[in-house]
Amino acid sequence: APGQTFGFVRWASNDYGTVLSRFDVLLAVGRGEPVTRFPHVTPGADVLLSISGWRKVQRVFGLIDAIEALGIDPCDVAPDHWRHIHNRLIAAEAPRPYSPERHSAWLARKALQS
Repeated sequence: APGQTFGFVRWASNDYGTVLSRFDVLLAVGRGEPVTRFPHVTPGADVLLSISGWRKVQRVFGLIDAIEALGIDPCDVAPDHWRHIHNRLIAAEAPRPYSPERHSAWLARKALQS
């Protein structure tokens, strides 16, 4: 459904081990909105985070675990935070942790926009 955030894992291996490790956080968009095409995602989605390489993917999984430890569903996290994580990891910097305060601010902003 439009506005829904979800994770998309792509992984492949051969006889020698992992050959592809990729994780994307995507935002479902409405009809007529610009999209990036992904296999098995119709019609496509807005990309919030796109990471490849097992070490980076593993790091994102750790960040997701930390969000879940706060009692927050990662699908409800502010889209801006996923973009922040993407940008920081691409720059080889540590992303800021997500907090209950930031989440409350996101929920308030989302309520005002609807």
